[in-house]
Amino acid sequence: HAHPEIASALARQAETLFHVSNLYYTVPQTQLAAWLTANSFADRVFFCNSGAEANEAAIKLARKFFYEKGEKNRHRIIAMDQSFHGRTMATLSATGQEKIRKGFNPVLNGFEFVPFNDIDALRKKINPGICAVMMEPIQGEGGVRIPDKDYFRQVRKLCDETGTLLIFDEIQTGIGRTGKLFAYEHFGIEPDIMSLAKALANGLPMGAMLSAEHVAEAFGPGSHASTFGGTPLVSAACLATLRVLKEENIIEHCALVGEYFKEKLSRLREYHPVVEDVRGRGLLLGMELKTPGAHIVDACREKGFLINCIQDKILRFAPPLIITREEIDALIKCLDEIL
Repeated sequence: HAHPEIASALARQAETLFHVSNLYYTVPQTQLAAWLTANSFADRVFFCNSGAEANEAAIKLARKFFYEKGEKNRHRIIAMDQSFHGRTMATLSATGQEKIRKGFNPVLNGFEFVPFNDIDALRKKINPGICAVMMEPIQGEGGVRIPDKDYFRQVRKLCDETGTLLIFDEIQTGIGRTGKLFAYEHFGIEPDIMSLAKALANGLPMGAMLSAEHVAEAFGPGSHASTFGGTPLVSAACLATLRVLKEENIIEHCALVGEYFKEKLSRLREYHPVVEDVRGRGLLLGMELKTPGAHIVDACREKGFLINCIQDKILRFAPPLIITREEIDALIKCLDEIL
């Protein structure tokens, strides 16, 4: 919080220009787009204000891509059971959790669901009406679930064979969280479209939808827009954040302390039978319990540690990327006492 380089970048930009319509060229936004494309698979970036907005843009682009190709009936999207993509109407419709959709029916038509990490189910579901497969590389709200080693290679191959777009929602996993700049780097494949947000501007509202050129060109002038997306002020904060990540080797630190954290959590499993499983990558980790875990969240908060419980029995840990081994040890001691 309040990293001096990011604070200084904001202050400098605030003396120059807060906001102008994205109809016009601005230096911070252009520099940010250049950085993101230089460090990812993508050729183009659309900026917005949140993860849900980034996913909305991804959904729209996938449908527009096939519309522009003359395949106007190819507009359905396959998403994953237990997925989470946002709380706006389209992203809610793409979310594979009934408890999150409850009370908002009818949700939008055009989304189908298959189990995560089941390539056979996906293969059976793909048909000529499917424009895209949308998924998180690691399911966050779904339980910090990582697929089998070859799953994403098989998904990429299937999408290539059927001409289907692959959308990765990296809102939780992107910007170093898993020990790589983007989680897709762990799996040896690249998506066609990717959404980012959360850590992108280090706490300021920013989302981004990135795409390969041949897909992005489907968005012509007027296809999509956001009044405050990628303002000069927030773009300056994003650029400073990304510079700090690189210059201070924070992503490498995340990978190292993430392994340390995971090992420490796994040791708790040896002493506490209530622990069913420990999983995750980098500093996105989950501890699955055999019993509900809400009381553990409350007890940790009383001792100064903020964690959460998802899917009733899974404790999720997503600490700051600069967490130290000493801070991890303190949390482990706390968990050991509570469990």
